Amino acid sequence: MKENILTTVWSFPKRGDWATHNSKYRGNFAPQIPRTIIKRYSSLGELVLDPMVGGGTTGIECKLLGRNFIGRDINPESIAISKNVMKFDVTEDIPEIRYDIKIGDIRDLYDIENDSIDLIITHPPYGNIIKYSDGKIKDDLSNINDLDKFYAELETGIKELFRVLNPNHYCAILIGDTRRKKHYVPLAYEVMKLFLKNNFILKEDIIKVQHNCNSTSYWSKKAIKYNIFLIMHEHLFIFRKPSIDENIIPYRYSCFRT
Repeated sequence: MKENILTTVWSFPKRGDWATHNSKYRGNFAPQIPRTIIKRYSSLGELVLDPMVGGGTTGIECKLLGRNFIGRDINPESIAISKNVMKFDVTEDIPEIRYDIKIGDIRDLYDIENDSIDLIITHPPYGNIIKYSDGKIKDDLSNINDLDKFYAELETGIKELFRVLNPNHYCAILIGDTRRKKHYVPLAYEVMKLFLKNNFILKEDIIKVQHNCNSTSYWSKKAIKYNIFLIMHEHLFIFRKPSIDENIIPYRYSCFRT
């Protein structure tokens, strides 16, 4: 893959398939995304958290790049998949890492200490667009249809992310928008505002181009019928937790902090 990404538009027409990466887990992100973030915002031996680990993409990249890893997910099936994809060998020049993958909830990271994580990378559900546990797990965020409730529950998780992240370290979240009743719902920006409200500082807003969407042909017909454009991008927000001695400007001005 191209190592030097210098702009705020990322496009990976061919998703990575090295190590144990695959596209079988619906909705998992291209490994180029966590790989780039890990290399830019963390160092060898540091500790990375993915609190909604899904198919284990972040964990694979941590193992390949020599970062220790914590993975949590409310869905036992996701945990089983994530543990399985970590079963591969790395080259001798990469140090062996410690990883801890188990059932957990982003809203209650009770077993992770304050200010203990060096980097957070996650790819949450976009409301209930994909119901990862098929409605079987009541508290699964992907089963929540009401957007206000989704935002409220996710905000509880955002507070936990702020608590466990080390000051002056980074949290990356990939999230897209949706449509309801033909209207555009700026899900990503609503989530961005929740991070800013809870004292994170916005470092980057990266546009990630979507490729090879299975539902494109279906929605292409809808786009013509309803005179709408297909949503073919996602937002990759990079937030920073400020240092203790920083002067915090009210969150509505967070976009203008340096």
